[in-house]
Amino acid sequence: MSERTATITRETAETSIECTLSIDGSGDADVDTGIGFFDHMLTSFAKHGLFDLEIDCDGDLAVDDHHTVEDVAIVLGEAFDEALGDRSGIVRYADRKVPLDEAVAGAVVDVSGRPRFYFDGRFSQAQIGDFTSDMARHFGESLAMNAGLTVHCEVTGENAHHEVEALFKALTRSLDDATRVDERRTGTPSTKGTL
Repeated sequence: MSERTATITRETAETSIECTLSIDGSGDADVDTGIGFFDHMLTSFAKHGLFDLEIDCDGDLAVDDHHTVEDVAIVLGEAFDEALGDRSGIVRYADRKVPLDEAVAGAVVDVSGRPRFYFDGRFSQAQIGDFTSDMARHFGESLAMNAGLTVHCEVTGENAHHEVEALFKALTRSLDDATRVDERRTGTPSTKGTL
């Protein structure tokens, strides 16, 4: 199996980002976005997905957190897309539910090449530190659109910190499962022969 890694750089008037991803990692993370809770979520994303992840983002946080979270998700999605290549041999589908105290989140992933994102749920509080809770939904959507994933997510709970953290963990566990190589499979997991 070839090494499934990618480094993506993105420069706009709103953010400057460098991201390195290794899909077949050990969960190591070196993340600095300037948003403490978002850094915590990305570190958790790497840890629980067993992805090695380096992200450095200088964003327009004086405006708000939107551009930073969105653009990091775009770059991370592009990194997944590049690192997966032709998706040869991958499992492709996965479904995970993750609890965190009173909260439960679920994520169903198809590494389909057809980007879609669906979300069911509401976050109990609008803010978690400097992180706008609804940006967790937008992160998932931006990641899916740029990685070529179909993703269905849901969340329930009473504490936004728990809800968002469970959502990130469910998404990364599903991505880990779906992007694993199945030794029994040869070629791309589609009757069309391509994803």
